Amino acid sequence: MAIDVTSLANRRATDRWNRVAVGDLLERLTWSYPDQDALVGWPGAFAYPEHARLSYRRANALANQIAHALLAAGCTGKDRVLVVCENSVEAVVIKLGVQKAGLVVAPVNPSLAADVVEDVIRRIAPRLAIVDAEVWPRVEAAFGRAGMAPAVTIPIGGDVIPGSRGLREFIAGAPDTEPEVEIHGDDIAELQFTSGTTAMPKAVMLSHVNTYLAASGYALTLTRGVRCESDLRLCSFLPLVYHIGGQIFGLPALLSGGTLVIGRRFAADQVASAVVRERITALWAGSPLMVQAWIEAMQRAQWTAPELAVIAYGWAAISPAQLAAVTRLTSDRIVAVEVFGQTEAIACHRFWPHRWPEAFAAHCPQSNYVGVPSPLLASHLMAPDGSSLEGQPGVLGEAVYRSPVVMQGYYQDEAATRAVFAHGWFHSGDSCVYDPAGLRIMIDRLKDIVKSGGENVSSLRVESVLVQHPGVARAAVIGLPDPRWGEAVTAVVIRKPGTEADIDAAIDAVSESDLIAFCRARLAGFETPKRVIFVDKYPETVGGKVLKHVLRAELGGGPRP
Repeated sequence: MAIDVTSLANRRATDRWNRVAVGDLLERLTWSYPDQDALVGWPGAFAYPEHARLSYRRANALANQIAHALLAAGCTGKDRVLVVCENSVEAVVIKLGVQKAGLVVAPVNPSLAADVVEDVIRRIAPRLAIVDAEVWPRVEAAFGRAGMAPAVTIPIGGDVIPGSRGLREFIAGAPDTEPEVEIHGDDIAELQFTSGTTAMPKAVMLSHVNTYLAASGYALTLTRGVRCESDLRLCSFLPLVYHIGGQIFGLPALLSGGTLVIGRRFAADQVASAVVRERITALWAGSPLMVQAWIEAMQRAQWTAPELAVIAYGWAAISPAQLAAVTRLTSDRIVAVEVFGQTEAIACHRFWPHRWPEAFAAHCPQSNYVGVPSPLLASHLMAPDGSSLEGQPGVLGEAVYRSPVVMQGYYQDEAATRAVFAHGWFHSGDSCVYDPAGLRIMIDRLKDIVKSGGENVSSLRVESVLVQHPGVARAAVIGLPDPRWGEAVTAVVIRKPGTEADIDAAIDAVSESDLIAFCRARLAGFETPKRVIFVDKYPETVGGKVLKHVLRAELGGGPRP
């Protein structure tokens, strides 16, 4: 064993006593809370009954067996292991097992189109693939065209895929000791794929250090309101496997020595049940629409959740009425926090309504206040020429970032990587403005701003108004070509199904003219939709994001310059 006590630069910490390795998280907790629940699967989110509740000791042993089985199967070095799975206890432990083995985990959203899955397989050339039985019918054709077959099946929602082995069989006989592999903090731990809202998804390279620090930063936010950090009981029914949520709403529970409760997929009544049954202290609630669905599920069941201390949400602002409802269901001590970031730079901005109550009461939800950067994040708003807009409230700019959690690059895409790091900062693609106090307000994705009559219109702002109408379930706003306006602000709306007799008439009466009048009373004239189109569903991607470029094409908009 070589020990270097002379070099003060260019060192490489790869020894087990001081390395940064994501897979070590579980092992380290076996020295403090070996018998505490680390992972709890809500019904449907585990394949084997013995995995419904895993202590740190058992979760670490399982991850070790997975690591040894992967190495025995011929995986080596920085081989990629493709994981095509929805939320489950097994999938979360598999990711940690891959990283324990020093390999690179590459989780993929099973809902991606077949041609996208095929492109991902060809681009990253995985050595081995692990697939949920439930999702196999969706991806089988893509695997076939890419010339790959799954080696391991997680048997949830179906039988073991022919030609593969079930997870239990795959690890049978594998030792549960720590694998002896060299890992450095700057090694890539995961390839996390972007949403692919404008092109094929990019493979974001996240190192062990990126992941550790992102989880640490979020642990500070999510452990508010508990006496000891290990009292954290964190719940997510939103994607933790193929989405950056795994780093920021999964790993913080483990890093704190707390408990992570996993649901298969979002269902408001099941989230409500889990919060109450499992005495959840922190909830990743998702979008304001999901927050509202959870509120209504709790109210229907006449439940309260006094132990819930933190509710995190994102993608848009909640309303004062929603915060009041959450407070009634929990306590006056509840900490509500909006987070704003992205896969490539997940040390987020954070906005606490209770910290800035005047801005929240006066401007939300029409304005999406996202607050200030977290302590891990240097961020300002940049003009197209690279100059800073600090001290210039109301001037539209792009949020740019520097942080130790910023990605290492896009795998095998040097051109895109160079472009996104122009001027020495990571360019988010999000347009924001400062308010007079220096708080950031998220306006829109740059590519989704509607340019109408010489004015920039935030699609998010218009959407936040539309969904306040009692007859609107969801709204997406896009710009469509118009000879007078250049782009006409166009609302694409999904009506809310009638559930109560007293609102049926209002819902049935929802029309284009009704919604335009509703918006005109709340928005500037140039922001008010010129047209409303009613649809039954949207083209969507990871996390339920609307593919607006597809929507524009479907409605005759064509590609935008």
